Amino acid sequence: MSASSRLLDGIDSPADLKKIPEAELPRLAQEIREELIGTLAETGGHLGPNLGVVELTIALHRVFDTPSDRILFDVSHQGYVHKMLTGRRTRLATMRQHGGLNGFLLRTESEHDCYGAGHAGTALSAALGMAAARDMNGGTEHVVAVAGDAAFTCGVSYEALNNVAETTKRFLVVLNDNEWSIAKNTGAIASYLNRIATSPSYAHLHDQAAKFVEWIGGKGARQLVGKIETGVKQILFPGVIFEELGLRYYGPIDGHDIPLLIRTFEFLKTQNEPVILHILTKKGKGYAPAMAKPDKFHGLGKYSADTGETVPGTAPTYSEIFGKTLADFADHNRKMVAVTAAMPTGTGLSQFAKRHPDRFYDVGIAEEHAALFAAGMATRGMKPFLAIYSTFMQRAFDMIVHDIALQNLNVALCMDRAGLSGDDGPTHHGLFDIAYLRSIPGVIAMQPRDEEEFADMLWTMANHHEGPVAIRYPRGAGTGAVPKKTPRLLEVGKAEVIRHGTDVALFGLGNFCEVAADVADLLEKEGIKTAVINPRWIKPLDTATLEFFARGTRLVCTLEDHAIAGGFGSAAAEHLSDAGISTTLVRIGWPDQFIEHGSVPILRAKYGLTPEAIAAKIRSELSRTKPLPKAGAIS
Repeated sequence: MSASSRLLDGIDSPADLKKIPEAELPRLAQEIREELIGTLAETGGHLGPNLGVVELTIALHRVFDTPSDRILFDVSHQGYVHKMLTGRRTRLATMRQHGGLNGFLLRTESEHDCYGAGHAGTALSAALGMAAARDMNGGTEHVVAVAGDAAFTCGVSYEALNNVAETTKRFLVVLNDNEWSIAKNTGAIASYLNRIATSPSYAHLHDQAAKFVEWIGGKGARQLVGKIETGVKQILFPGVIFEELGLRYYGPIDGHDIPLLIRTFEFLKTQNEPVILHILTKKGKGYAPAMAKPDKFHGLGKYSADTGETVPGTAPTYSEIFGKTLADFADHNRKMVAVTAAMPTGTGLSQFAKRHPDRFYDVGIAEEHAALFAAGMATRGMKPFLAIYSTFMQRAFDMIVHDIALQNLNVALCMDRAGLSGDDGPTHHGLFDIAYLRSIPGVIAMQPRDEEEFADMLWTMANHHEGPVAIRYPRGAGTGAVPKKTPRLLEVGKAEVIRHGTDVALFGLGNFCEVAADVADLLEKEGIKTAVINPRWIKPLDTATLEFFARGTRLVCTLEDHAIAGGFGSAAAEHLSDAGISTTLVRIGWPDQFIEHGSVPILRAKYGLTPEAIAAKIRSELSRTKPLPKAGAIS
């Protein structure tokens, strides 16, 4: 097919989509898939989820009218097709690049993005709020919440469903059932939906679908409502759970049948009651590699469009080291268990699951439950390692305070993707965990400077027997340091002095210890004697080492992959103030704002977190100090 004859090239808005003959829409779906596969091979992104919702998104925009109608995508990582159909198709190649399209929906990116998201379970509550506001304002627009089946392992989704019937009479939920979140869905809800989809009645779906479409597409549709409802229930099993919650259930239907989807949406938009439509889709549909490995193609970097192969990293990632190291420790400790919230591959725990399946628990996208579950295990003498991305651990904050820390339970909190998460953007940056953890009494928190120290810290956590202990570590690989066969026990609250100096002391936390070393090299070239300290411990802080260098140098600088507000530098500033030590303190970290998406080098350069920029700031501060330490403002 020549580029000039593509239907896709003529679509700059949903209005253009509505002009295409319905018989041509399957062809459009194929063009969209080809564009996604070819473009994301160069940029990376959430390929599998978007391949699975091509027909659904076409049907939604065919029937509903955005931006007046509101379509919310839960998580919104499956919003690429929506972006292509709402005027952003020509920018697809900029996906997840700095200054380009965000990998999730953003209200600031387009008027068609009525709600931004990046975490699961938000769509139903937000959509219900929109429907309630519409009703109060006397509006007529439709509100549609599109949620994957994994969203129904989120407690907040059920909190929303509990209020639907009492809140509005016009509300549509599309349950996109593909049996996957990032990993294979687990739990009773997934099993329940699977029983519906695999029932004998559903085997006749394709035979009965034509009658269903005929019923709901004719002029007499309104008069046939009662007959339709009875017929649907005879053909397709109802979702008893949803009906009991006050939503009329329809489905399951084929989520890749565009005419069926269109007729169904046209019927459902006439209903004056909350409804839920259960559709069945295939994650990665139309691309064999993505269908064979849905977890891999949920979100990935560059790949070969022909084969689906990706270029392996040169060094193991922190996640991979975490999973292998924890599995090794568990070989000799029956009390160790691993818990995650739908992230067995992302956190590296798939290795643990293979070797210790009886001590591995994936609770689905339910971070609050995961934390409480771990707390319960800890009360019975187990040592749970709770592995959740930093950005998602935020959801379990109350449980960390109220259930784990308050009861001094021996739970290990392992926060993957701490710090900047680069291409995934503000919903996924782990820039706030130090601030929310160090305020909690009794929590021990640490961050390794490299992979070798990471293994030592995990060993130290495994041998910590009283109270919660937390570790944060970055996305991807570190310096390439190989963990030793026999890990070391680290002294809690004791920093490591890497090099001494009498002019400047650089406290480089975690992956910013390497940055501190580079800054020191630049300063030393100018005759500025610079100390480099690996803090290791966020809480308890090594106050003795901090005070020693605060009294013995002209300037102390803290560096961290975290927001400045409430971070490691704030802890240092608070202690020095309380101790009455007046010194010039420079805090380096991310500013008090949400950081956009983009590659780590680009964002570090933009916000002054490169060695060159940091060295320049230190030189500027030094120019205002005397040769001996003196009082100075905390910057």
